[in-house]
This record gives sequence, C-alpha cells and structure tokens, in this order.
Amino acid sequence: MAKSKKKTADYVIVGNSVAAIAAVEAIRETDCDGSIIMVTKEGEMIYSRPMISYYLAGKVKLKNMRYREAGFYKQHNIQLLAEKKVVKVEPKKNTVKLGDGSLIGYGRLLITTGGEPVNPPIKGAAVKGVFNFTTLQDAESISRFIKANDVKSAVILGAGLIGLKAAEALLARKIKITIVELADRILATTFDKKASQIIDKALSKQGCRLELSDSIKQVISGKGKVTGVELLSGKKLAAELVVIAIGVRPNIEIVKGSGIKVKRGIVVDNAMQTNISNIYAAGDVAEAAGFFGGRKMVLAIWPDAYRQGRIAGAAMAGVKTRYQGGIVMNSVEIASVPTISVGVTVLDGSEDNVEVLEKSDLKNSIYRKIVLKDDCLEGVILVGKIDRAGIYTGLIKDRVKTTSFKELLLNEDFGIISLPKDYRKHMVSDVPMMM
Repeated sequence: MAKSKKKTADYVIVGNSVAAIAAVEAIRETDCDGSIIMVTKEGEMIYSRPMISYYLAGKVKLKNMRYREAGFYKQHNIQLLAEKKVVKVEPKKNTVKLGDGSLIGYGRLLITTGGEPVNPPIKGAAVKGVFNFTTLQDAESISRFIKANDVKSAVILGAGLIGLKAAEALLARKIKITIVELADRILATTFDKKASQIIDKALSKQGCRLELSDSIKQVISGKGKVTGVELLSGKKLAAELVVIAIGVRPNIEIVKGSGIKVKRGIVVDNAMQTNISNIYAAGDVAEAAGFFGGRKMVLAIWPDAYRQGRIAGAAMAGVKTRYQGGIVMNSVEIASVPTISVGVTVLDGSEDNVEVLEKSDLKNSIYRKIVLKDDCLEGVILVGKIDRAGIYTGLIKDRVKTTSFKELLLNEDFGIISLPKDYRKHMVSDVPMMM
C-alpha cells in the first residue's frame, strides 16, 4: 500500500483561538498567497472564550459566541484540520506529528496551544459531575449535566477569575453555590482585601457561600456521581456538581524534548520567536516580556493573546514589530459589581519608592486604589465605578509622571482635562511620548 503524501505549508499554526486568528490576519496583510494549515483539537467554530460563562448562564446563544464568521477559513485561504491533535513538534525535520501518526511539514510554525486546567490530586475526583471550566466544550458538558441531573447545588474550587465566572453562570441558573479558596480572599493575585470584601459581600447577597483559607480534600460520591466534598478543615459540603477552577498552566506538552526553550511557558523574544528561528509561540502558552522591567512572564489574558498573535503573524511574514510587554489586566463584573484591575495592585511591603492612594465608599460598593512608583502609575483597582479605567491604563503604559496632578487622581471628576496639556495632545494625536 502506498504511503500517504506528507502535507506541507508555508505556515502551520497549532490552535485556533484568538492568538491563532490574530496571526492569520497579520500574515494575510503581507502575504496573500502563502499556504496556511491550521490544526486544532477543537471544532471549527471561532468562539470567544471569555463568553463561555454567559453561554452557560443562558445569556447568549451559541451563534453569538462567534467573533469571526464561519467563512473565515475560506476567506483567508486556510486549510483547517479540526478535531485533530498535534502530539509532537520535530524542529530538525520542520515537521509536526498528529495523534493519528500523520505528519505536516512547515516553513514557519506558530504554537498557540493555550493553557490547560490545573487539576490537583483530589481523592475521588474521577466521578461524574466534576468539571473544569476553560472551553466551550466544558460549558456544554456542565449544561447537559445540570439538565440531566436537575442540579441544585455546586461547589467551585478556586476564587480566581475562572472560578468567579463559573459561579456567576451557575448563580444565574439558580444553583446554590459554595466557593472554596485556599487564599484568604477572592482574586488574591490582583485584589487587595478591601476590594475582595466588596465582592464577598455582593456574592453573599446572592446566596453564594465562601469558604476561605481552605481546599477540597476529597470528593464524596454515590452511584458514580458527586454528592458532596470534604474540605481540608474537615467540613463536609453537599453538592451535585463540582467545578475545579484553580487556574491554568501553559500547554507545553507538544514541545517536550524538541529543543524549544521552555521555562513555565515557551520562551519567546519581542517578536514572539522562540530559540529556534522558524518557530514562534503566542498567547497563554508563551512566556514573554512583562511591561515592568521586561521580566519574562506567562500572561493568560485574551487581549494580550491577540496582540501577541498579531506580532507573531507579522514576524512570520517578514514584518518586524515589537511586543511592548504584557500588563496584568482583569475586567469582570461579579455579582453585578463591575471591577477592573491593571498592573501592580498587590504589594508585599518590600517595594521601594512606592506610594498607595485609596478612596472607598464600602457602603455603596465603591473602591479605588492607585499604586505609584517614582510618581508613575504602576497599578489601579477600580470597584463599583470603572469609568476612568482607560485613562489610568494609558498613564500606566505611557509611564507619565503624575507629580503635577497626583492630588486629582482619585477625584470623582478626574478625566482628560486633569492631565498635562502635552499629554492631552498626545492622546488626541497618538504621537509617541518622550517622557
């Protein structure tokens, strides 16, 4: 029997989430003719991962999850291999290997395999009713399980962004929720205690119970399904559904043993290029420069994955652009309270030349915190009122000295008019500042 011919392409992209889509668009802006093969373990639908909580909550329909139309692949002349898994990258052969044993040759390769859920070793967790919550498939599986089992109560392990979005979705479905978190507060990596307390209170009003400084020791089950959990503290909680949502880590399995440099994620330079010249990585799998000091970091944030994907795609097509470094940024509405956190927001007391400005109205769930270093904004937390978030973020990115308007930063009427005249002109003209 004749051996099947190996597929080859000028560009091979592993994954089809936001970094991959951004890369394709950047490639096609320069190279309209180069062949592109995209391989994804998911289906062909290009959907918004941040919206899976709204889908599970029943607030949006499946068709509204799309952020690019079904004709995207044809329009951009992409050969899509959906529901196919890449298992190995072979740089010496310029080849990727699929789970079915087939090979794909590449001229340039982009790895956008994203993150995979962190699943701690919990006794008894291998039963029906235990889920992760990072993909559309997860949301669909949870939804089917809820309907089939008439679920009334759930436990969520993890009070980070994923866990809170899962909680919001389940609360919308009138399911009684308990959130279990090992830290002493929710969103511990980006929120301080005051911000967390506001969200704690709002969640409690919606009937959500919080178990802080604790974790799940084991899942209790009956007839192969979840019936509850036992915590490290010894407490037992009844539940028909458990969501493990303690975070994600870069999905680097396919590059193990390949010679591609990996630390926490795949290490890339400011063009998203790895240590191997024709291989790139972008999105949640990449370990790229941070904005403050350039220290490498993995930043699992949707807008940043898009930026990285565009930079990678442009570089693969021969156009050099520079990644300016990632900034931690979360924007989420929790229990009807809007919140935004940007940059350095949680301090341990060891920082030099740092000043913190705060203003709060806890009765009305309003809190503002500004972190300054050497009179430049490095971080901001906004809870309840977030309408100045864009201005604060711009000040952080442009490293603007706040000396002349520092006392105005927390004012209710703080806005563009409060800023130095030269900077206001820069905002209007978008001319790079030299400050």
